[in-house]
Amino acid sequence: MLPIKQLKEVLAQPQKIVITTHHKPDGDAMGSSLGLYNYLIQKGHHVQVITPTDYPIFLHWLPNNGEVIIYTEQLENAQKLIAAADLIFCLDFNSLSRINEMGEWVAQSNAKKVMIDHHLEPDDFDDYRLWSVKACATAQLIYEFIVNEMEEPELLTKEVANCLYTGIMTDSGSFKFSNTTAEVHQIVANLIQKGAENHRIHQLVYDNSSENRLRFLGYCLSNRLEVFKEFNTAMISVPQSDLEKFNIETGDTEGLVNYALSINGIRLAALIIERPDRVKLSLRSTGDFPANEICKKYFNGGGHRNAAGGASDESFDEVVNQFKNLLPIYKTLLLQ
Repeated sequence: MLPIKQLKEVLAQPQKIVITTHHKPDGDAMGSSLGLYNYLIQKGHHVQVITPTDYPIFLHWLPNNGEVIIYTEQLENAQKLIAAADLIFCLDFNSLSRINEMGEWVAQSNAKKVMIDHHLEPDDFDDYRLWSVKACATAQLIYEFIVNEMEEPELLTKEVANCLYTGIMTDSGSFKFSNTTAEVHQIVANLIQKGAENHRIHQLVYDNSSENRLRFLGYCLSNRLEVFKEFNTAMISVPQSDLEKFNIETGDTEGLVNYALSINGIRLAALIIERPDRVKLSLRSTGDFPANEICKKYFNGGGHRNAAGGASDESFDEVVNQFKNLLPIYKTLLLQ
């Protein structure tokens, strides 16, 4: 592993750079990617953000979003850019499996790989690494990369600040999670000083729903929410027919699991969604309950202690029943 500081010398000369992030990028993934993009283009590099899949429309306002290539929509172009790159920045993921078939092209590329991430147990595919599970968001690490590692705080433009604020805001649960430290607030304050429009960003991300999405949320809370008081657990299970009924688009299920967690006394919340290719599961928890352990052991996933995800090739009903059957195993922890 090469010291991350060595990139300062590498980036002193123009490079061909690809920035990528995980499947179905969220606010931190896109905020980090476009924050880094808006920093690097100031230094004269040829930079391209390539996402493995599409992402929510409420993130399309981010500065220079129009320059993003979606891998599944421009396969040949994306593959050429990956093969020709000098550097590939891998943001907000730590295993090439998280970028689907695009991972094979990244692995085969002669480019040096740079991992900037805050998830547990990273794989060893990278040459440079800025990694900390204590960071509340990858966007926080991008800020530290620019300011501390590259020593270029003057390049924190309004565009960079808006992107990084978005990443930190969304991955910290609007600054309410326990890893939102005093340092995080200081970083955010500096981003606002640099031009981040905090009020506007909140509106664009959280107050930008379609009518279909609102009706879908209401339907789920009325018809798909189950509460297991004996286990301090709540679950929302959504079959594919519901997604079709409400014409659900990428990002429309974002935050749904948090409604289940907001119920008084709930320690564990699950969102189980039947997708065309597999069943996806998102878990949220409070305190010391290890949501990531359940995802890792039983649902081919992982994540943070209080926010994790997984997937299964089993049927929707089988996954729902599997989750329910796990609750007695964790009863002691859930009732603490």
